[in-house]
Amino acid sequence: MTVDVQIAELDGAATPSAAEIAHWAAEARGDDTRSLCLRVVGETEATALNARFRNRARATNVLAFPAAEPGVLGDIAICAPVAATEAREQDKALADHFAHLVVHGVLHLLGLDHDTPPKAADMEAKEIQVLRRFGIVDPYGDH
Repeated sequence: MTVDVQIAELDGAATPSAAEIAHWAAEARGDDTRSLCLRVVGETEATALNARFRNRARATNVLAFPAAEPGVLGDIAICAPVAATEAREQDKALADHFAHLVVHGVLHLLGLDHDTPPKAADMEAKEIQVLRRFGIVDPYGDH
């Protein structure tokens, strides 16, 4: 059971520590013992990944890539500059928003999705539950 955290060259973008990121991912993973890799990337790498795998030529906050091999949950990429911009725009602490993105990505690897309202409600409830363990308030607020 490992959580490998890689922090790429970010051109000065702030990011929580690798230890914090690994802790959030391990908590979100729960009893699942498969390993995962979480890479914090800059806008160039995030744009390239999003274009290649989702056919969208822009950076996005988090991408999750489930693995097909035994013992591996998958990979997650989080774009630090996008996360920082979102945190500022939403008036949230950067660490809290990063934790949310980590949890969101791990839940995707565990098979949760938000492509329908019932699935979104289930995923959001699980995110809120995990984030509460870190003392982070409901990131969705009143919705």
